[in-house]
Amino acid sequence: MLTDFQQLDLFPIPAVEILLNFLVALCCGFAISWLYRKTYHGPGYSTSFVNSMVLLTLITAMVIMIIGNNLARAFGLVGAMSIIRFRTAVKETFDIVFIFFALAAGLAAGAGSRLIAVFGTMIIGTIVFLLAKTQALNGSKREFLLQFSVVPNGKEPPEYVAVIDTHCREQRMVNVKSSEETDIMELTYYVRLKRPEDSHVFIDQLKTVHGVKHINLYYDEEQF
Repeated sequence: MLTDFQQLDLFPIPAVEILLNFLVALCCGFAISWLYRKTYHGPGYSTSFVNSMVLLTLITAMVIMIIGNNLARAFGLVGAMSIIRFRTAVKETFDIVFIFFALAAGLAAGAGSRLIAVFGTMIIGTIVFLLAKTQALNGSKREFLLQFSVVPNGKEPPEYVAVIDTHCREQRMVNVKSSEETDIMELTYYVRLKRPEDSHVFIDQLKTVHGVKHINLYYDEEQF
């Protein structure tokens, strides 16, 4: 039966078709990576992630051309992929969307549906670009994660609250951790700064509050 499956590869791909499929996959991969750079709103995108999208499109096209209509190869690929463990966590939902975008373009190019790959990349890319521009015009919510330790002094409200109110448009406490051995409390807030570019001023003023220490301000993967 396995021999029958192996003999199902009835339509070998001509060399010209292979080159055209790779060329379309490469162009789509470059277009997707360029679009990612243009629509990314964080403090700095990962260069390795951008390059990986180009390679992902090419590799996906290559895998689809290798499989073709051969069921034995398809089952072999499934078995090989089940052994590999992917441990890289993708935090941003938009990054996952771009990964699937690159996969879809590579699938279409590798299957020989080059028009679908090209027009699909153009149509989806245009929609992504418009969504990103619309979000930019409406103002993106740049939320920061604020963490610091404080020794309570009995004042109500605490002094650090006034500093947070001065520099933040919005704030919400998400975690309070106290130590049984000491009086130190670890507080975690989600905040929206009035002026994100002056985050260092915000931190400097928090440092002047008596009892406040170990201040960390995070945005995405960047720490201030």
